[in-house]
Amino acid sequence: MMRRRAERTVWDEQAAVPQMRDLAARAFSRAAGAPLIDGNGVRILKDAGENFPAWLAAIRKARHCIHFESYFIVDDAAGREFAEALAAKAGEGVAVRVIYDWFGNFGKASRGFWQRLQSAGVEVRCYNPPRFDSPFAWPSRDHRKMLEVDGEVAFISGLCVGSVWLGDPAKGIAPWRDTGVEIRGPAVAEVRRAFARAWSSMGSALPDNPGVAPAPAGDVSLRIVASEPSTAGMLRLDQLVAALARHRLWLTDAYYAGTASYVQALKAAARDGVDVRLLVPGATDIPLLRPVTRSGYRALLEAGIRVFEWNGSMLHAKTAVMDDRWARVGSTNLNVASWLGNCELDAVIEDASFASEMARMYEEDLGNATEIVLDAKHRMRSPGAPHRVRFQTSGGGGSTGRVAAGAMRLGRAVGAALTDRRVLDAVEARMTMGTGLALLVAALVFAIFPHALAYPLAAIAAWVGIALLSRSYRLRRDRKRGDRLG
Repeated sequence: MMRRRAERTVWDEQAAVPQMRDLAARAFSRAAGAPLIDGNGVRILKDAGENFPAWLAAIRKARHCIHFESYFIVDDAAGREFAEALAAKAGEGVAVRVIYDWFGNFGKASRGFWQRLQSAGVEVRCYNPPRFDSPFAWPSRDHRKMLEVDGEVAFISGLCVGSVWLGDPAKGIAPWRDTGVEIRGPAVAEVRRAFARAWSSMGSALPDNPGVAPAPAGDVSLRIVASEPSTAGMLRLDQLVAALARHRLWLTDAYYAGTASYVQALKAAARDGVDVRLLVPGATDIPLLRPVTRSGYRALLEAGIRVFEWNGSMLHAKTAVMDDRWARVGSTNLNVASWLGNCELDAVIEDASFASEMARMYEEDLGNATEIVLDAKHRMRSPGAPHRVRFQTSGGGGSTGRVAAGAMRLGRAVGAALTDRRVLDAVEARMTMGTGLALLVAALVFAIFPHALAYPLAAIAAWVGIALLSRSYRLRRDRKRGDRLG
């Protein structure tokens, strides 16, 4: 009797596994708003040394169309190589379309750079340039990094186009550490659809020519999560992953600034026995904000989460590995700017072999990282930290994400100090002290020179008022025009 009960229990558990996987798949699809797509071939591409040659090879083999969406392209040796390849294909009659972000590209490529591409036949659109009638629209950015060619192959990554990703061995500057994936199969159509939505938001839509659906190219199942401002699909998915992780959750992020809810999800997973690790940059493109960045470590360390800092030049990858089947590669950072404000693109892959390869790569990265620990006095330290590799900032990327992350942490520290919700650590105490002194200086200046505050406020109020009137006029005009056409 006992034996039959034991056999029945084992059978019940085995029968429950497919049901649990089905429930998890539905939860992932609903949280991210992205269906699971079967039949794909996926290849990991590490750093610019593997990504850039693969991208250029695909561009040079293009026969019909090239869709390229990048936060920025730098007018340097790397950027010019891509520009020449794109222009050459446009000259052959291939439809070449490029999207770049106005803010991301500011100061990295001149108007002449883009005009040369357009003169060669490349269609170029700029995401969210400044507009007088939208004074507060600037935080929304197109932070995606993707390339899709002929509906046959697509690339999703954290890399923009610039020589900093290649480094400069002659000057002792190491390449930036980043990760991308090459995708073939039915999921390529979903990458094109994401590009098409972004393209149509800036003008006329893509020609309605879907062509033949890509044939299966492997046995990998994945989702293409194309986040848009205020949709929060990736945030919901990241929180769900933290909740469902059973054994491990290994994260790599360039500009980590987890929200309170996400930090709570990570802490709960760690306390439940999950091996949670976070790998972040040791060097930064904004040195003044490094103390702000490190202020978020303590809550993680106290919960048993292991935090590592990369010892190379810049760690720019945005990846995750959960248990033995799930991994993510793309452009989304673990901060509010990426989760809520930007257009982002990530490949979420459910495949044991791919997850295993990602885990091996993560372990290799930890070999070039220093773990941050709490000492006996509960202070953070990095034992045996080697000398940092010199950091190259020219043409760097992601600084807006770092600023957003730093501002968010500063706001949390100041809010905690004012509401007395929790005890501040030493780093946060210094942050609040600096903020307090700055506010006192500002109060003194405004008391002595009140016009220093009144004139800027008047100008902002006038700008917002004119923008609202302009927008109202245009909406009324468009409605009347629609009524006449109807």
